[in-house]
Amino acid sequence: MKGEVKKVVLAYSGGLDTSIILRWLQDQYQCEVVTFTADLGQGEELEPARKKALLMGIKPENIYIDDLREEFVRDFVFPMFRANALYEGVYLLGTSIARPLIAKRQIEIAIATGADAVSHGATGKGNDQVRFELGYYALKPDIKVIAPWRLWDLDSRTKLLDFAEKHQIPIAKDKRGEAPYSTDANLLHISYEGKALEDPWVEPDQDMFTRTVSPEKAPDKPTIVEIEFDKGDAVAVDGQTLSPAALLTRLNELGGANGIGRLDLVENRFVGMKSRGVYETPGGTILSVAHRGMESLTLDRGEAHLKDELMPRYAELIYNGFWWSPERLAIQTMIDQVSQNVCGSVRLKLYKGNVAVVGRKSPKSLYRLDYVTFEADSVYNQRDAEGFIKLNALRMRLAKMARG
Repeated sequence: MKGEVKKVVLAYSGGLDTSIILRWLQDQYQCEVVTFTADLGQGEELEPARKKALLMGIKPENIYIDDLREEFVRDFVFPMFRANALYEGVYLLGTSIARPLIAKRQIEIAIATGADAVSHGATGKGNDQVRFELGYYALKPDIKVIAPWRLWDLDSRTKLLDFAEKHQIPIAKDKRGEAPYSTDANLLHISYEGKALEDPWVEPDQDMFTRTVSPEKAPDKPTIVEIEFDKGDAVAVDGQTLSPAALLTRLNELGGANGIGRLDLVENRFVGMKSRGVYETPGGTILSVAHRGMESLTLDRGEAHLKDELMPRYAELIYNGFWWSPERLAIQTMIDQVSQNVCGSVRLKLYKGNVAVVGRKSPKSLYRLDYVTFEADSVYNQRDAEGFIKLNALRMRLAKMARG
């Protein structure tokens, strides 16, 4: 492997696995390593990653720690929410949507530093390897990708720990024992997978959850919140204009306090197997319901139904890693076009794990009281419905007459 790569950009968390990968890259390829750590709102202190990279011989100018929270919500989460994207009907794609941004920034750093390769810590069993690498190739077709989990012989926990000790890589005490599950977190969600959660019949331990109180322990009094939208994106909460990241942070606080956003899901991975994941997406769950409420008032029936037809395909593209694909971009263009009139305010009631729309208003509203009222009106001739019904029934009448 020596000589195959001159410089590699590693997606680096500072944790045990990516620290082992860092040393492995140095040993196997004898190349210069650039570390990239993304702040996506995971709620962890990231400066220790810098210190650990320095201890492992990485030059200060080759350590990138970037705050991407605003870009993450503005350019990735919000466009996805304009589409009402739900994978397999329920999953708000919190892990999936972070990967294209990480891949994008890795490629940008690779170009800026003259690196000829990128590397990630995703395993050969999961979706993330696909998401990262499809992003890399879409943005820089000639990039070399190094996926250590598909290459090395460190195929057991014992071998990983032995490698870490041999190369003096610090090991947290809790890493020596068996962790109850693995997690992934960002500003949109936190996920829990594996080990203690692998039996889908076993209920998750309530102590596992970190972003939400249990619905049973949520306040007995509802919380009322008002969200304002402009062109399909939330821009204010309770009258306060907020940046995308600040707005999602505020909704996370409100949702978490009211036990909103927990999901226990057995999902179909792109690589072919089923997996069980538990998710907390408090702010995203509120935003999803609010956005639907806003669209109900402002989208034409044809627009709304077309979006609903395309949504499962769109969500699957994101889940499978095709954010940068031509078809996702094409669908996004349509979604953004029909979102131009999705503006106004939605009022919601948050109560013990539930989110309910209790009011909506918009200057672009298509709702007309003079047309739908049960009182007398002068704009709708009810006799028109007779011909409408007969024309729609014609093909069924003909079929019945022909077939008996």
